[in-house]
Amino acid sequence: MANITVQPQEAPGKPKLHPKSRRFDIGKIMMYVILVFGAVLAIVPFLFTVSVSLMNLTEATGRALLPSTPQWGNYIKAWNDADFGLYFWNSVRIAFITVTGQVIFCTLAAYAFAQFEFPAKNFLFALLLSTLILPEAITWVPNFITVSWLGRVTPLQWINNWPALTIPFMASAFSILILRQFFQQIPSELWDSAQIDGAGYMRYLIKVIVPLSKPAIVSVILFSFIGSWNALAWPILVTTTPDWRPISYGLYNFVDEGGAQTHLRMAGAVITILPLIIVYFFTQKQFTEGIATAGLKG
Repeated sequence: MANITVQPQEAPGKPKLHPKSRRFDIGKIMMYVILVFGAVLAIVPFLFTVSVSLMNLTEATGRALLPSTPQWGNYIKAWNDADFGLYFWNSVRIAFITVTGQVIFCTLAAYAFAQFEFPAKNFLFALLLSTLILPEAITWVPNFITVSWLGRVTPLQWINNWPALTIPFMASAFSILILRQFFQQIPSELWDSAQIDGAGYMRYLIKVIVPLSKPAIVSVILFSFIGSWNALAWPILVTTTPDWRPISYGLYNFVDEGGAQTHLRMAGAVITILPLIIVYFFTQKQFTEGIATAGLKG
């Protein structure tokens, strides 16, 4: 009778860890460590700003990390002393006009680059993208000359008014790129179906393209809003009165003969940041989806 050797069985519930799985876990842990480190680098400056905004002047100019007694009145004082109500309203108006114009014009331009065929299409798109490598300061002089000339030849006042602050920024190469990449992923069969239903180019854009491209459009809105809200150098260049100057300019009002009022400036900075946080909080899902899907097709 042949001998039968019984192999010992491994205890159930204890799966053997494959070497590749171990390496994968280590890589995953390293990725999380890097992400946490980056998050800390991004969050700590904001938390420090909030902390200083609740200090008195002595603590703010010293080395204190936390206020001994939170000075919530700093926010009220900053709002009143710097006339933040006017500057805040100016920024809201500037951002609304800029975002509206950019969504309209960038959507139309991206639609043309994605759906139409015309001579030198690829060359023009490459030329448009090449403007992304230009520093922003390079465009200030030609833009200023343009708005000054338009102010003289048109009945509309440009300097010290909303046109100079908004119209030069209603076309963004980056926004056109995001929308164009997203539009190219929409199946061409939808255009054929729309034609059968009697739809033209504009109806197809409004009824089909735009509803399907909400994530990309939300991304454009968010980028446009952030850029408009944070602008400072250009508004100072084209305005000489506070009538249309944005909220970022109001932070300069916390510097007097005795030096910078650091605690009030930080309180003003927190007030300035809050609208950006609120807008991103309500749009983060669509924003993430728009950025993730816009680059799938070149």
